Amino acid sequence: MNRREFLWTSSVALAGVTLGGSEMSWGETSSPEGWRKFEVTTVVEVLKPVGETKIWLPAALIQSTPFQRTLSNQYSANAKMVEYKPQDLGIVAAIFPAGVRPVLTLSSEVELKNYSVDLSKPRKVQPAPKQELQYFLKAREHMPTDGIVKSTATEITKGAKTDVEKAQAIYDWIVDNTFRDPKVRGCGRGDIRFMLESGNLGGKCADLNALYVGLARAAGLPARDVYGIRVAKSELGYKSLGASSEKITKAQHCRAEVYLSEFGWLPVDPADVRKVVLEEPPGNRPLNDAMVASARKRLFGSWEMNWMAYNFAQDVQLPGSSGPALPFLMYPQAQTAEGMLDSLDPDNFEYQITAKEIS
Repeated sequence: MNRREFLWTSSVALAGVTLGGSEMSWGETSSPEGWRKFEVTTVVEVLKPVGETKIWLPAALIQSTPFQRTLSNQYSANAKMVEYKPQDLGIVAAIFPAGVRPVLTLSSEVELKNYSVDLSKPRKVQPAPKQELQYFLKAREHMPTDGIVKSTATEITKGAKTDVEKAQAIYDWIVDNTFRDPKVRGCGRGDIRFMLESGNLGGKCADLNALYVGLARAAGLPARDVYGIRVAKSELGYKSLGASSEKITKAQHCRAEVYLSEFGWLPVDPADVRKVVLEEPPGNRPLNDAMVASARKRLFGSWEMNWMAYNFAQDVQLPGSSGPALPFLMYPQAQTAEGMLDSLDPDNFEYQITAKEIS
């Protein structure tokens, strides 16, 4: 697979090191044609460190795509940086000895471009490697593809004759049958078996889009969640689908992709359709509302790139952590001698994320 990895030496304290440019060959030559450049900065401090403190941050996607080119990930910390070599995940991982102020800064510079796939006719695409497609068909601990997931996918796609029809049927089922639940913390957890067995199809993006991905895999379509964060307001008139300011600490958002042999990786986001339903003023819009219908049509095959991708990873075991694997890595994480901190409590955990567009 065409992935590049973070390579850090665990025995050396690193500060202000830039990973990017010619050394790692991230991204491509900058082009003004539709690309917007952003700098996204995360600053984390553990306010009440106890003993050795560890901090983990997701970095900007280290794989070039049609919608994102990562130019650099720069980090600064008076700490030991942990070597981590993932398949589809870049992590900045720092270990602070007792008595050292645990502060970690990560600055990512990316170029983003709106992305859409014309489904009216097949296009010439270089087939994805077989290994990659098999990887994104696999069941995961938090995303099974058997039992009720398989039976639901079979029922949804009954009568679909092509991969496009299968992908569309699953998308429409998600939009028609789920709902955005504002009471869910963060972006949810993506426990799709529980959702289907309980009949509670409410959640947020990491729930609803994980349900899409799981059902697609169960139907034989490679699919993946793409974890990231909104970095700018929507230019398409959706107040609910963009960041309201340069402070984006709570703007994390998960999207999804499904692989179609004649079109390649197709961007989808049924969760954002349900977000428009719930949150777009005046709120609680019906599915036949014009703005909802427009979002529904656009978000099967198209993404507005006011959003930066982090990774595709699931069941993430943080390097050096004694805790259980995380369903995904989209938020800063930290651990002291007393255990893991609450990643959804940035005021007490003390982290801030900002984004600014740069020329």
